[in-house]
Amino acid sequence: MLDSKSPFTRTAMEGMRALVCGASKGIGRATAKAFAEAGCRVILCSRDEEELIGLCASLPGPGHSILSLDLENTAEVRVAISALIEDEPIQVLVNNSAGPPGGRLLENEIEEFEAPFKRHLHAAHTITKLLVPGMVESGMGRIVNIISTSVREPIPNIGLSNTLRGAMASWSKSLSRELPECITINNILPGFTNTGRLESLAASIESKTGRSKEDIHSTWLSQVPIGRLINPEETANAVVFLCLPHSGGIRGVSLAVDGGRMRSI
Repeated sequence: MLDSKSPFTRTAMEGMRALVCGASKGIGRATAKAFAEAGCRVILCSRDEEELIGLCASLPGPGHSILSLDLENTAEVRVAISALIEDEPIQVLVNNSAGPPGGRLLENEIEEFEAPFKRHLHAAHTITKLLVPGMVESGMGRIVNIISTSVREPIPNIGLSNTLRGAMASWSKSLSRELPECITINNILPGFTNTGRLESLAASIESKTGRSKEDIHSTWLSQVPIGRLINPEETANAVVFLCLPHSGGIRGVSLAVDGGRMRSI
């Protein structure tokens, strides 16, 4: 949540509509709150309708709404998003969804690639194609993809996720060369963040490798110079920054919010 010291005022993005996917928990939830604080009318998208209803009621400002949607169903995504923009465009899109379970890449069957790619790459591409004309009409569009530091430094024991995130990063960079000048697309690369997803990932690695959760967490934190997990609100603030009207010069970048974990420049 934004505080009194935040650079984002309540009117920084007033009048804009923001679609936040994966908004029911973790980074998506924090991002939705941050956009509402900045003045956006937020469309909260997730499969968990009950969580969305509670979150929507808690957001500051008027005009927020929910969209219960399975991003793996491409046809459903196309119909739902088309209805959203029938009368009014959306200026901000946050592509965000739960990642696949952990494990060594060679342990994955080819069928296991299908669902994660549908809810990430396929959904992001489908939604983006639908929203771009309205962004052009508005004279401004901002697209941010929540992916992972693994696009630069693959993380052991999450081979399928590494592959998926790399595909998203390449898709985004390619689009950054094609989109109209008024639209930017960028990536956020979260590090080890204090969310349920991290706990789920630790449990998945534990079941497949036999390592304890305590050992897994200790290994993760030993790689982070700040010595702690990232708060979802820290990541959310970075997302909002990339979407501000005055951030139009930032295009095609992958911004890490990882506490300095990555060793690459």
